Amino acid sequence: MDFLSTSLLPIAISLAVILLAVIFLPEKKRRYHPVAGTVLNQLINFPRLHDYMTELAGKYRTYRLLGFFRSEVYTSDPANVEYMLKTNFANYGKGLYHHSILSDIAGDSIFTVDGESWQHQRKLSSYEFSTKIMRDFSHAVFKTNAVKLARIISEAVTCNQAVEIQDLFMKSSLDSIVRILLGIELDTMRGTNEEGIRFSYVFNEANEFTLYRYVDFFWKIKRFLNIGSEAVLRNHIKVIDQFMYKLIKSKMDAVHKSEDELPLKKKDFISRLLEMKETNPKYIKDMGVNFIIAGKDTVATALSWLFYMLCKYPRIQEKIAQEVREAANLTDNSSVDELAASLTEEALDKMQYLHAALTETLRLYPAVPVNAKVCFSDDTWPDGFSVKKGDMVAYQPYAMGRMKFLWGDDAEEFRPERWLDENGIFQPESPFKFTVFQAGPRICLGKEFAYREMKIFSAVLLGNYIFKLSEKKTGVNYRTMINLHIDGGLYVLASPRLDHERP
Repeated sequence: MDFLSTSLLPIAISLAVILLAVIFLPEKKRRYHPVAGTVLNQLINFPRLHDYMTELAGKYRTYRLLGFFRSEVYTSDPANVEYMLKTNFANYGKGLYHHSILSDIAGDSIFTVDGESWQHQRKLSSYEFSTKIMRDFSHAVFKTNAVKLARIISEAVTCNQAVEIQDLFMKSSLDSIVRILLGIELDTMRGTNEEGIRFSYVFNEANEFTLYRYVDFFWKIKRFLNIGSEAVLRNHIKVIDQFMYKLIKSKMDAVHKSEDELPLKKKDFISRLLEMKETNPKYIKDMGVNFIIAGKDTVATALSWLFYMLCKYPRIQEKIAQEVREAANLTDNSSVDELAASLTEEALDKMQYLHAALTETLRLYPAVPVNAKVCFSDDTWPDGFSVKKGDMVAYQPYAMGRMKFLWGDDAEEFRPERWLDENGIFQPESPFKFTVFQAGPRICLGKEFAYREMKIFSAVLLGNYIFKLSEKKTGVNYRTMINLHIDGGLYVLASPRLDHERP
């Protein structure tokens, strides 16, 4: 026993020393990303917010802005983006912070919640987006509305008038998404639905005021007192809710009425929800509003920026028009309706250069320029720096699209060819580098739908008309909102393409 006591004593002392060291020695100091400013700088630079943050991203791939209660961490590093969106996905979500800001307009829906609620809505939406009936129905809706838009432009051509094409894209996208969601024809393009036009206007305004909450430190006080921008936002949300509930009630009444008739194959999204016994009007309204958020402004702004770039680069516009007409097998006598009818999935797949031009537009002018999460527990990112529980963390599609370390020295140039291989076939980039459609478990379910809609509208318009800016401008500016709208709209002049080509 004495031998055992003697031999174990050094081991016991060593273990005690190690234990004391673990308890009392200071932990390895964490490193945090460099501070590039405060959230007050965001407020000061709000009209040019995304360019201001791009300047910071050019100095620091990842940086912090200090707030009153938390740090905000912004990254343009694909490795950090992948870690946040995929590798440690469970540690980054919307959280109470984003939910409190967004839920007044978006409710408890897929874009504002985490956990089981998100998983349920994601699974339901994923199934619906993958059905052939949804693909075929949406394809037909897009072609119908693209033809309507082409006819409006034809009338402007006859009168030699400029058209505000962003507004038309907004209306056509709203008409399309409501038709796909509810099976209801709004026809805001023709201005026959005053409620729809008002809805579109207040929806855009609510979008801007909601984003402003991220830099307005007093928005909760203003909401409580119902003053200023929060009073306006509250009134706008009432209009949005009333409009959506009215449409949903109309759809529910129509579905109940048809139960006694021969069963029909339901095409619109809400009808199928009702068939699955999802009858809570608020749940349906929240999903509807979020699909409009996802499907209206995103597509409309992307198309607007595309046409702006094509007006700046007529050579690219001509190349797309030629590709469209060849892929659709058009003759010089083909009408708008014949062009639309020829836009099969096979024809759209042949339009590789158009796909590249749309993608290049989204690289420089992403529909959602910043996307933010909340860090749920202390963590260390691949770059070796740490983030704290409660920090807001965000990746920046707008800034990332302009980073030379990602895209080369010509990062700020509009060059669709960067997306094509030597055979002219589109080559995608990593979603952690090209972050427009998110990545990982939250990757955008509507990505293929968005491309289909954008390609159909672009093909119908560019296959029939030549576009140029109505005024000589050196450039246009964005409006700082959740989505990247062109401030003041985009006025263009159109002329018939075939007339231009004839000698």
